[in-house]
Amino acid sequence: MKTLMTTLMGGAMALGLFQAALAQTQGVTDNEIVIGSVNDLSGIFAAVGVPAINGANLKINEVNEAGGVHGRQIRFVVEDHSYQLPKASQAYNKLVNRDEVFAMMLSLGTPHNLAGFRILDPRGIPNLNPLSAAREMLNEPIDNKYTGFASYYDQTIAGIRYLNQEFGHTNVCAMYLPTDFGIEISDAAKESTEELGTSFVSETTHKPDEQDFVGAVQKLRSDDCEIIVMALGVRAGITVVGTAKQLGWSDAKFLNTSAGFLEPVAAVPNGVTEGLYAAAGWVDLAARAEDPVPAAFIEAYEEEYGQPASGFAMLGYNAAETLVMALEAAGPDLTHESFQTAMESIDYYSDLLDTQLTYGPGDHQGANDITISIVENGQWKLLARE
Repeated sequence: MKTLMTTLMGGAMALGLFQAALAQTQGVTDNEIVIGSVNDLSGIFAAVGVPAINGANLKINEVNEAGGVHGRQIRFVVEDHSYQLPKASQAYNKLVNRDEVFAMMLSLGTPHNLAGFRILDPRGIPNLNPLSAAREMLNEPIDNKYTGFASYYDQTIAGIRYLNQEFGHTNVCAMYLPTDFGIEISDAAKESTEELGTSFVSETTHKPDEQDFVGAVQKLRSDDCEIIVMALGVRAGITVVGTAKQLGWSDAKFLNTSAGFLEPVAAVPNGVTEGLYAAAGWVDLAARAEDPVPAAFIEAYEEEYGQPASGFAMLGYNAAETLVMALEAAGPDLTHESFQTAMESIDYYSDLLDTQLTYGPGDHQGANDITISIVENGQWKLLARE
């Protein structure tokens, strides 16, 4: 009888420990919270991914050095997909199944995030501030998805509207990668015509590693394009604008979205990108370099990494800042459910971004502002804000 009781008690204890293990939230221990990112650190959008990850690490290091969040250190695990979809899928599998991340943050690329959702959604793993402004970043179910800014679609329409109103241009064209990222931007250009009184007249599609755009630019010029919306890699976008200038085509307006709204794009030597427009979701960092909060961030970033801070470094820092706010608000008993409740309570003005960030039930897009900027004298100059 004594042996039977001992066996039953042992079995009950084992069952209790097993149930407790099941109840423990993935990526959360008494001492640590694991956050993941699937990013481009070596491909066509490395100029976006690298500074964003650096900015996030700057904030995370500050928090960890101050004791972490509710006694837990944040461990940020980043995988490089080089903007290749198969690598992205492998990286998501590793982070979710081997590293057992609590949440994802700043993952880059529209098709890459969509591939990740197939792994994240069934487990309710949060996806915070992806480096994609595609509308699909808030696909159902949205409970575990949180974006920072207005979509590429809305940015594109705002940019076309501005150029139409300022210059009377009506002939809209598109140059894009035939991916979810590029298709959303080209769709906006095509679907905005009735609303804005414009006409979509021509398009060209491109490969991620394409370098010669002479034929494409000549085609769009012969098609009488006046506004050319671009959804290309960073280097490719620069090459397109430079090619147009070399061919003497100066009356058309080239328009980027937030994917090409980078300081290095504006600062290309010899004025290659002078006159390039961008519709994005934030105000350029360099233009506010003397404001107290941006100035402090720029100084801290340059001290840590030995290179100038960029807008995407700023976005990375802010994403980590929002993450920390939500982790603090979720309390010591951190679960995906408590994190969602905390995220939906976030409402603050970011002096670093110069914008209001507000989340709520059913509203997981933080900011709604759209800015229109132009490259002048090697910097982005703010022209309008919607």
